[in-house]
Amino acid sequence: MTIRFDRPVSHAARAARLIAAFALVLCGVTLIGHRFAPLETPYFVLLMLISAGCAAVAVLLALIGLVQLWQHAALGGISAAKAIIYAALPLVIFGFGAERYWTRPQIYEVSTDLSDPPEWLITPDAKQIWLPPRHLVTQQEREAQFAAYPALISRRYEGAADRVLEAVRKVARDSHITIVKAEGAEVADPNGAAKPRRRSQPTPASPTQDDSAVSDMPDVVPVPTPRPFRDSVADLIRQNTDVLLQGETRTRIFGFPCDVLIRLREEAETTLVDVRVASRYGQDDLGVSAGMADSFLKALDAELLGIAGG
Repeated sequence: MTIRFDRPVSHAARAARLIAAFALVLCGVTLIGHRFAPLETPYFVLLMLISAGCAAVAVLLALIGLVQLWQHAALGGISAAKAIIYAALPLVIFGFGAERYWTRPQIYEVSTDLSDPPEWLITPDAKQIWLPPRHLVTQQEREAQFAAYPALISRRYEGAADRVLEAVRKVARDSHITIVKAEGAEVADPNGAAKPRRRSQPTPASPTQDDSAVSDMPDVVPVPTPRPFRDSVADLIRQNTDVLLQGETRTRIFGFPCDVLIRLREEAETTLVDVRVASRYGQDDLGVSAGMADSFLKALDAELLGIAGG
């Protein structure tokens, strides 16, 4: 007489595999939809949290299944192992975001000029949906930015603004930053293509013009000299001659949308470059803005290597 032992089945392990598979599919579809399709960031965050929650439940059930396998030789060890593998990606992404949330300052924008950030040409405006409403950046948040990213400061380059502007446009293109509006560069459009200049028409001589008036003109036309560096009028002139470029971009992996503002200001014989980067959604960008600004400035340093003044 043959004796057969019926092994119990771990329903927890099988449920864990199904839930983990759902979490993995939801995570993948959400990533693709946000990076390459018009899935808005608030919905992306919500779906990723749901995916991570399902993955956590699946791991818990998988551990129960492994315990049942150890204690009662219950069937379901393979299902439990698959559940843990499927749940890895959502949990890793959630852990990465949680680590950045606790180790980065809770700010959504950064600027290399903390006292006088460049003003937006087009004020970023995005519906936060279920996320908390945005607030104006406070001085405490600026100080928190400086404490967390002390190397994120203005760049000063030796050379005229037009030369630095050419490098800025090149770095922006290489960084996949689309310039949507520009101010201060009248002879160029936002994308850097030169506008055709109007050919000036000769002014016909007036028949009543008196030749004696021409003889009274001085031989050397005086050239205006610059005013004192910190004169109030000089400050006004400097503001009017600033070159501002505003663009938009997305992060490479997750596709978070960000707005970028670049300001070029000529001072003496140098050009000062400031960058302002803001995430469009949420009150905490998990360090995305700072990383984007730092990458842009390092690329600009490399592009202008040899004329950087510090």
